[in-house]
Amino acid sequence: MPRKPGMTDEVIINMYKSGMAFKDMMPLIGLSDRQIRNVLYKHGVQMNREQSSGQPRKHKVNENFFKVWTHDMAWVLGLFVTDGTVNKHIHSISFAQKDERILKLIANYMEADYILGATGPTCKTPTLIINSKEIKKDLEKLGITANKSLTLPFPDVPEELLPAFVRGVIDGDGWVQKTGYVMNITTGSKLFSEGLLSIFQRWGLRSEITSTISTAGRPIYRVWVKGKSHLPKLAMIIYNNANDNFISYKKENMTTHSDQR
Repeated sequence: MPRKPGMTDEVIINMYKSGMAFKDMMPLIGLSDRQIRNVLYKHGVQMNREQSSGQPRKHKVNENFFKVWTHDMAWVLGLFVTDGTVNKHIHSISFAQKDERILKLIANYMEADYILGATGPTCKTPTLIINSKEIKKDLEKLGITANKSLTLPFPDVPEELLPAFVRGVIDGDGWVQKTGYVMNITTGSKLFSEGLLSIFQRWGLRSEITSTISTAGRPIYRVWVKGKSHLPKLAMIIYNNANDNFISYKKENMTTHSDQR
């Protein structure tokens, strides 16, 4: 049975670790259950008897996490819209983040088992996998679906939780200049970039959107905050009551010109 294009060993391992049963993997991958087992054996992946027999493995997670707005939920949602993926084949979502401390915080807030996807030559970034039909459905209600990069809307976040959400967005896909004069967030969605710009303008920040075209012919939007007095002002808004849920070097760069470090 020929393996389907794009179905690398890493993809197969990620499918298995997300809780997918062999019977569901076979038609997507193009391999028999024995061939799939051989891939897993080759990489030393520990197999689950229930899952191998056809039943999806259950992972612990708070399936109500995205139903109730909290500071922690808003921050995790901000991370997800930038670094997250909705699996279109199975009821699973994932977060990719170089800083594993952030993934552990996400798992802790979501009361989820800490299940990492496989890493390898084509996927070197640690990826947290959460298997839940309910969570996937709740994200869809917020407008977050598979292949979201070009159509992502700006979610209807409660006003008091916008700082936590924006902090998550910056932690996920924000760049902060080391010298502390500029910060930008990159997105493929015009709707999301315009929503983010409106928030920065309401906060009285010097901000703008620029756009370019990628080598694949897709639009790339960057939402900027500029000025040595404006970045510390942004930091005061988004890091207030942040506890430890942020990437420290981005905060440090943003507060370079602040009187309060």
